[in-house]
Amino acid sequence: MSDENNSEEYYKSYENLDVHHLMLSDKPRTLAYRTAILNAKDKFVDKVVMDVGAGTGILSMFCAQAGAKKVYAVEASIIAELIPDVAKENNFEDKIEVIQKRVENIAADEIEKVDIIVSEWMGFYLLHEGMMDSVIIARDRFLKQDGLIFPDTAKIYAAPCQLPSVHEFWDDVYGVKMRSVASQYIKAKIKPDVLDLPQEDLLGDGVLLVWLDLNTIDSEDLNSLGIEESISICNKAGNYQGFCIWFDVDFPDGSTLSTSPSSESTHWKQTIIVMPGTIKVEEKEPVAFNLKFDRNSEDCRKYNLSFTQLDPEEVSHPIPCDCYMTKCIVTKAFLESQKQE
Repeated sequence: MSDENNSEEYYKSYENLDVHHLMLSDKPRTLAYRTAILNAKDKFVDKVVMDVGAGTGILSMFCAQAGAKKVYAVEASIIAELIPDVAKENNFEDKIEVIQKRVENIAADEIEKVDIIVSEWMGFYLLHEGMMDSVIIARDRFLKQDGLIFPDTAKIYAAPCQLPSVHEFWDDVYGVKMRSVASQYIKAKIKPDVLDLPQEDLLGDGVLLVWLDLNTIDSEDLNSLGIEESISICNKAGNYQGFCIWFDVDFPDGSTLSTSPSSESTHWKQTIIVMPGTIKVEEKEPVAFNLKFDRNSEDCRKYNLSFTQLDPEEVSHPIPCDCYMTKCIVTKAFLESQKQE
C-alpha cells in the first residue's frame, strides 16, 4: 500500500465521531492541553496560532480562550466542517479560520507565519500512527524563528512488568486449570498489547529510551529510535513476564502529560510486549534489554518494535548502579567513599 493510500485511510478513520468522543472524554489528555495553553496566556495574547490536526476544534478553542488573535485550524478530514459551528457557539468565529487540508498541502505563502503551533499528534507508544512528521513540516514551513510548539518535547520509557491478567488467568478458569491453553495463548502474542497496567505490576522504574525535541528534530531522525543496550533495576521481587512502554510529553509552560502506569489512565493506556514465559526476579536484579522502534517501510505511520533480552553480565551498567551485582556494589561503595573524603 502506498503512503498516499495509507494517509487517505488514516484521515478517513477520523471521520468517525466516536473517535473524537473518545479523545475528548480523555480527561488527562484534554485538561493537560487546556492547562498548558491557559497557563501560557501571555504567550498567546494577540498571537497567530496553527492547530495541526484540529479534529473537532477543542485545542483551537483553548487557544482563542487564551487570547490568540487568529487560529488556523488545520484538519484534513470532513470533521473540519464542524469546526465553524463550534467556533460560532463559543463566539470565536472571527478568530478561527478552518483549513480543510493536510498541512503538507498548504503552500508556504498561503497563510501568514505563526507564533505558536499546537497539536495532539501522539499515538500508541507515542509513535504509532502519530502525526509528528506533519508537525515538523508545519514547524519548518510556517513557524516563526522564535515560535513555540505545544508540546515541545516527548519521551518514551520502558520497564519490566508482571502480567497476571495474561498468565494467571489460565491457572483457574471457573475451577478448571487451563495452563496448556495459556502457553498457546501467550505464544500467539507476537504483536504488542495495549492495556492499562496497574502501577503495582511494574517491576522497575522506567528507563528513558527516546527523547525528542520538537524544535529541532527532523523526519529522518524518526526512522529508527531506541538505544542498543538498556538496564532496568527491579525495585521489588516478582514475575518478569513482559515489558511496559509509555510516553510523556512536556509543554513550554513546564507541565507534563504522562501516560505512565502511575498516572491517571488515558486512551493511549500502555503498550505491552508479552514475554514467552515467566522469569522470577529479585529486588535489585538487573534486567538488560534492547528495544528499537523502526519505521515500517510500507506505512510510514507505523513502526516495527523489536525487543531482545540481553545478558546483564555483558552489558554496561550506569554508574552508579543500584543492582545487586558485585561489580556495581563495589563501584557504588567506592564512589560513596570518595564523596566522604
